[in-house]
Amino acid sequence: MEVEVAKALWTGSSPPSTPACRHGNEPPASANQSLRCCGPVRGPSTPPDAHPGTMSTGPSPKKLLLLVGLCGGSASGKTTVARKIIEALDVPWVVLLSMDSFYKVLTAEQQLLAANNDYNFDHPDAFDFSLLVHTLRKLKQGKSVKIPVYDFTTHGRQKEWKTVYGASVIIFEGIMSFADKELLKLLDMKIFVDTDSDIRLVRRLRRDITERGRDIEGVIKQYNKFVKPAFEQYIEPTMRLADIVVPRGGGNMVAIDLIVQHVHSQLEERKLRWDMAALASAHQAQPLPQTLSVLENTPQVRGMHTIIRNKETSRDEFIFYSKRLMRLLIERALSFLPSQVHIVQTPQGEDYEGRSFHGKGITGVSILRAGETMEPALRAVCKDVRIGKILIQTNQDTGEPELHYLRLPKDIGEDHVILTDCTVSTGAAAMMAIRVLLDHDVQEEKILLVSLLMAEMGVHSVAYAFPQVKIITTAVDKKVNDLFHIIPGIGNFGDRYFGTDAPPDWSDDDMDEQSC
Repeated sequence: MEVEVAKALWTGSSPPSTPACRHGNEPPASANQSLRCCGPVRGPSTPPDAHPGTMSTGPSPKKLLLLVGLCGGSASGKTTVARKIIEALDVPWVVLLSMDSFYKVLTAEQQLLAANNDYNFDHPDAFDFSLLVHTLRKLKQGKSVKIPVYDFTTHGRQKEWKTVYGASVIIFEGIMSFADKELLKLLDMKIFVDTDSDIRLVRRLRRDITERGRDIEGVIKQYNKFVKPAFEQYIEPTMRLADIVVPRGGGNMVAIDLIVQHVHSQLEERKLRWDMAALASAHQAQPLPQTLSVLENTPQVRGMHTIIRNKETSRDEFIFYSKRLMRLLIERALSFLPSQVHIVQTPQGEDYEGRSFHGKGITGVSILRAGETMEPALRAVCKDVRIGKILIQTNQDTGEPELHYLRLPKDIGEDHVILTDCTVSTGAAAMMAIRVLLDHDVQEEKILLVSLLMAEMGVHSVAYAFPQVKIITTAVDKKVNDLFHIIPGIGNFGDRYFGTDAPPDWSDDDMDEQSC
């Protein structure tokens, strides 16, 4: 009796003689090419040779990022399965990409056909596979990409495209996810969502009528004329290419758990698993990294920390002593910039052997909003410094950091970059900001992360992910509580500095990221 939990088709990669083609007429897999099992998915593994600091530095022959492909009929629950996988993974930087974004731009004639429900959106030729493959290939390299935004009401692409940055896991879903040979080569894991046709029809009726402004007659016409035949001809035959078949879609939590276990094992092998709960305990009893530099704990520094950590300190005093610490911190950070011998002549006519900066330029990049408070100190001690800004907010649904605003100077890739944020607890925002800088061709060894206060967890997270980034701070606190607040900490720096109120469940990293 077949157990309908998760039919794992253990196929590995398709052999050259049996590739999936654009028209879904690949030969059937033979008995010795697949193995049905109901236990944990093991599958072929990836050699654990990926260096943690290279995940965003550009093209590499090593398989660094994990690309999971979800295929299935229209309204089969692919997106629901994808979101449940993301929730269960509990790792930062998971990109969910829909094939719907890659529909081709319709001609005027095709627009008329689409308006009358006579255009076949369920045929492989309806998709821009060239752009899709190019986009996924860049994402796997950890590079940023521009994603078209498709408007199902007008059947065209919107003017503004969405920028997506590289992630640890990319989940790609679509009805034709397995219908292109080049696309299949990019997928590290292939999942087919198998849902009863009647259920899919009901879901499609509900979706197209309520969300896409269609009438019931047109939806049924399109389903019978295009959707159903396309599933039978192009989509259903590719089920045999899947590593895992998920019956009943998003309701099959046993299958989703198996998938999550396999993804976690792959992330461990690729050194890409950023489980914050695991990081919170993994660093215990570990020495602080050599890339960390902490300002000398003189009586003056200790005294200023006493004032700004005191919850009774007035806002004026908090700002004044924070600025003093920032000035000392920036001066300390500048000492890590490269220098060279520079001989000058004094007014007395004597030579003096000094030092001067040895580099193209210096750019300060602040993580909004709290990191922006360090800009005056940087401008005061570094003449003609260029300034950039990054706004990162936490997605309340997924818990992942997301880039919402970016302004960087041109040719920043040639500069040494001082990245500023006032507090770093988990390091999530800082790591994403570093990935953005790497994507703009800034060399990892030219990045200095500067923060007034850090937690050991954040220090270890950043150092593990980017071992060549120099970390400079005035103090490191040992603990992070269950809500990832730094303990004993400083409170919410942005709210204390700007005089705003924090909600009860504020987080050191999150609140600094959520407003500017």
